[in-house]
Amino acid sequence: ADYLDNGNNKMAIQQADKLLKKHKDLHCAKVLKAIGLQRTGKQDEAYALAQEVAALEPTDDNSLQALTILYREMHRPELVTKLYEAAVKKVPNSEEYHSHLFMAYARVGEYKKMQQAGMALYKIVPKNPYYFWSVMSLIMQSISAQDENLSKTMFLPLAERMVEKMVKEDKIEAEAEVELYYMILERLEKYKEALDVVRGKLGEKLTSELQSRENKCMAMYKKLCRWPECNALSRRLLLKNSDDWQFYITYFDSVFQLIDEAWTPPPEEEHSLEGEVHYSIEQAVKFIEERITEESKSSRPLRGPFLAKLELIRRLRYRGCNDEYKLGDPEELMFQYFKKFGDKPCCFTDLKVFVDLLPCSQYTKFISQLLEVIPLSAAAENEIALPADIKALQQHLCVVQLSRLLGIYHAMDKKQKLIVVRELMLRYRHGLEFGKSCLKTELQFSDYYCLLAVHLLLDLWLEGEEAAVWQCLTLLEEGLSHSPSNAQFKLLLIRIYCRLGAFEPVAELYSSLDAKHIQHDTIGYLLTRYAGSLGHYAAASQSCNFALRFFHSNQKDTSEYIIQAYKYGAFEKIPEFIAFRNRLNSSLHFAQVRTERMLLDLLLEANISTSLEESIKSMSLSPEEDDIPWEDLRDNRDLTVLFSWDPKDRDISEEHRKLSLEEETIWLRIRSLTLRLISGLPTLSHAIQPKNSEKTAENGVSSKIDTIRSLLQQLEAAVDSGKKFLEQKIQYPVLGPPPTRMAGFFVNGSCQCQTSLFYLVSDIYELDTNGLEDSAEIQERIGNSLKSLVERLTDLFNKCKGDLIEVRDGTLKTHPNLLENLVFFVETISIALWVSSYCDGVLRPFKSNLQKKKKKKKESSVAMPPVFTHFLDYVTELQTLTSNAIDHIKGLEIILTALKLEELSLKDTLLLQEEKKFTKTVQGKVQSSYHHSVQEIGELLKKRLDTIKKLKI
Repeated sequence: ADYLDNGNNKMAIQQADKLLKKHKDLHCAKVLKAIGLQRTGKQDEAYALAQEVAALEPTDDNSLQALTILYREMHRPELVTKLYEAAVKKVPNSEEYHSHLFMAYARVGEYKKMQQAGMALYKIVPKNPYYFWSVMSLIMQSISAQDENLSKTMFLPLAERMVEKMVKEDKIEAEAEVELYYMILERLEKYKEALDVVRGKLGEKLTSELQSRENKCMAMYKKLCRWPECNALSRRLLLKNSDDWQFYITYFDSVFQLIDEAWTPPPEEEHSLEGEVHYSIEQAVKFIEERITEESKSSRPLRGPFLAKLELIRRLRYRGCNDEYKLGDPEELMFQYFKKFGDKPCCFTDLKVFVDLLPCSQYTKFISQLLEVIPLSAAAENEIALPADIKALQQHLCVVQLSRLLGIYHAMDKKQKLIVVRELMLRYRHGLEFGKSCLKTELQFSDYYCLLAVHLLLDLWLEGEEAAVWQCLTLLEEGLSHSPSNAQFKLLLIRIYCRLGAFEPVAELYSSLDAKHIQHDTIGYLLTRYAGSLGHYAAASQSCNFALRFFHSNQKDTSEYIIQAYKYGAFEKIPEFIAFRNRLNSSLHFAQVRTERMLLDLLLEANISTSLEESIKSMSLSPEEDDIPWEDLRDNRDLTVLFSWDPKDRDISEEHRKLSLEEETIWLRIRSLTLRLISGLPTLSHAIQPKNSEKTAENGVSSKIDTIRSLLQQLEAAVDSGKKFLEQKIQYPVLGPPPTRMAGFFVNGSCQCQTSLFYLVSDIYELDTNGLEDSAEIQERIGNSLKSLVERLTDLFNKCKGDLIEVRDGTLKTHPNLLENLVFFVETISIALWVSSYCDGVLRPFKSNLQKKKKKKKESSVAMPPVFTHFLDYVTELQTLTSNAIDHIKGLEIILTALKLEELSLKDTLLLQEEKKFTKTVQGKVQSSYHHSVQEIGELLKKRLDTIKKLKI
């Protein structure tokens, strides 16, 4: 066992063998040997050995534990349940084995058996937790039941009765048990009863979370629409803590609900269960004013009361009645707020919510009013006034962010924007002085100046100013050199490099972000969207692996979390973990990465290092199966991960999200159908007796071609919806979701090529079943298809020609679309070759039969059917085209190597000396990345050329 712990698996196997020589039947040694075998990649031997021991139904703890570890490593949790089922039968009174059995069921989600195991445990050892494990398993059955009715009429009522029995017998001990009771009543929509539980004696046990009781009461009052109680409770809680924002929201919601219902308090008795109620605007105004007065007495400044006043103004305006309540002018209130909290980074995000209260005409005046109160001092008359400490710097930063948000910078012309960029960068460099003592992992105080300058330059770039994008990269690289852990710098660099078509620097930036766990799903798209499409195949494989590793381990990890939740009685977390797992399993990104990964593997290996058939078999792909949950796809991407200070009309909207998801889904459908069509090729090539249709139906091959034809129809439909989608000409914000590769796929003609290749498969299959006699029409059709295919492929290749990087007017310009076209070209050629080798497999037997006939008849002139000539011409043309492409790529490599990125004069931008070195670095990175892409694409094409040469019938 020590050897296994230290990772020395071979020694462990040797030691186990020694022991087994002496004691032939030592179960535990056998299992430990199996673990060693499993870890050295001998899965089959390990499994055989383990089953040998399991068949003897061991009951010693060591063997059971060791087998559990082994089965977990094999990802076969269902075998653990069988193991403990047997052990429990032999040792029926063991608390330990029963609880292991319960946990084993929990791993595989067998809720009914968990319920039974929990009760069995409770009978042996009447401890409360075991009883409630059983109750929780009933709730899980109700959650997982497809039939809502069943869960409301059977599982939940049963759970409720089980808890009630404990309540009546006064056996409720722990907080978790009360939580569970509350959870059942809430799911049964018995809100009144749930409220009674929380307010009653049982509710006193709810102590672990702050305000747990109050929050639960509030939730029930809302469900029951008991607004007086909602209001009185939130009022009471605000008197305790006037900085708790959620209760201001409930307070306002309930006041306005009561006003709309014209509620009045009952004359004699209490206003409500929770005490006094406010039911008029006057009372609300007075209440908020009192909170502000109170605030002045508190030991630290509180933001809540001041923001609540702005929130109330906003709600009154929305109802069309503000001015009569004399709450003050929002502009003045925001100004006062800034004076109080302007040096806190949260000041901007607080005010951002309320800027719509300002009239547009007041924007500039408001900003200058704020600037006037910041203590800035200039060294000389015509120099920029700078802050003397961090406090003033934060205040100034807040104003700059507000200026961007109010659209003041957007309205400027090019020259003004460049002046602002210069000023922001000067302020950025000056602010670095305050952060000299910062650790590497801390951000510099003035980082946002640099980011805002880059945002302005991005505006210029989108307006057609080519040089601006290089300056963006320059400034970001400079920023990163001072603040190496600033994620915003890295994310923005990733986005811009990708837009320029340079993937190489991105891989390193992304790995330095050190994305953890769920981030592989939320921001992984930044990486996987571009790696393959820019020709960095090795990096693409790697980035898909990162993501897939996370998604696959999620399955295993979640069951561990659930087991911990049972152990510690955190019952309300269990449904959350299940929902989390489902959300990840139906993640859009997961489906995309799975599909692209398989297409990539085929592209790099099929018919190069292994045959297409083997590759598809090793991925267990089949054309009939579709494992993507189309109906439940969840878009888990974080599209706001990049900070943006844009006004609402320029920022990413809900509409953009919807459209992006629609586009991603259509593109995923096209890719997934392409993959399934490719995986159908090997299923067609079985020796078939021509013209004997009864037999083919038995072979099941005729149904295979039906599958292919139906997939082709689906592909056509997906392509149509893709074209319709693109007709809308949607422009996402520059920092919004990146568009898919769909537009390029249609425009460069790859789409037509790939669909016509699959139609060709259908024709060749027909020729295969009908034989060569009397098939002149099919042969001609195939001949025409092959001819037009070559034309289309040549067209596609012509769309890849041109310089990838050119220097124009002293500015660099990259052409990423040419790179994307090249990648599509290589993919389409590969599909063409897989289809050709299917054709080859069909035509070869025909040819050898003809030659046999020829020998028998001893005639020299048996006419060769035209299809052979067509195919031979096609293969020759394919070979020439691929050779030309390889030559073109060699040419590109030479140009890229020779390209001297001399001191490119970025006009109008007067680069400072320290910026020049970063510009050089940036341009070097882009040049090297393009060079790398071209090399990888060239290598792959050479391997494909070798496979073409083998296609001579």
